[in-house]
Amino acid sequence: MAFIGGIIIFVREYQKKKKQHTEELETMNLLHKKELLETQVEIQTQTMKYIGKEIHDNVGQKLTLSSIYLQQIVFENNSPQLNKNINNVNNIINESLSQLRYLSKSLTCDTIEENSMINLIDLECQKINQLKKYNINYDSSLTVNVNSYQTKSILLRIVQEFIQNSLKHSNCKNININLSNTSTELELQLSDDGQGFDIKNLKSNGIGLNNIDKRIKILNGSSSIFSNKTGTFLTLKIPI
Repeated sequence: MAFIGGIIIFVREYQKKKKQHTEELETMNLLHKKELLETQVEIQTQTMKYIGKEIHDNVGQKLTLSSIYLQQIVFENNSPQLNKNINNVNNIINESLSQLRYLSKSLTCDTIEENSMINLIDLECQKINQLKKYNINYDSSLTVNVNSYQTKSILLRIVQEFIQNSLKHSNCKNININLSNTSTELELQLSDDGQGFDIKNLKSNGIGLNNIDKRIKILNGSSSIFSNKTGTFLTLKIPI
């Protein structure tokens, strides 16, 4: 009996240690994913800033110089028709220059770091509402404190992906976004009034909500999704 009891104790200890080892591996894996994401975000940010600076300092400068040369040609030339053609080309250059300056500013300006989570979502909503084909309902007057760059970046990407998925796949007209927080967690609710989909076939229908689930897990958060013929409803919760 003592021998059998010893075996039982050994098995229990083995199972306990195996469980602890598995939990430690899962924790290490999660930390690795977090560090990898932080590195990717940092590299992406620096790359965008570099591209923006190159557009401003190199391409923008050359377009400005081209515009000056064309103005000089018009000044020295006496052919009205030729001057008209040159002015048309110059207008195109100036318009392109204006667009490049806007692009350069958007790339070099750290929008995520400088704006609150509320404002970042509001900017996304404004872009879609300007199309006047869809309506996004979102209350930007709320106060929700999110200071982490990583959290803001991931939540913004989730909102963007949900919006794009809804517009592309669901044939919806309305999208609802609600961001709120308690003393212990942050909650993001996303929904649309589209045709919905079969949750079991996420991979085959290309909606890509699995990406959202992966992102929220990086923040130690949880997600729940419900979809039927009246729309899709996604709730995300992140511990503060």
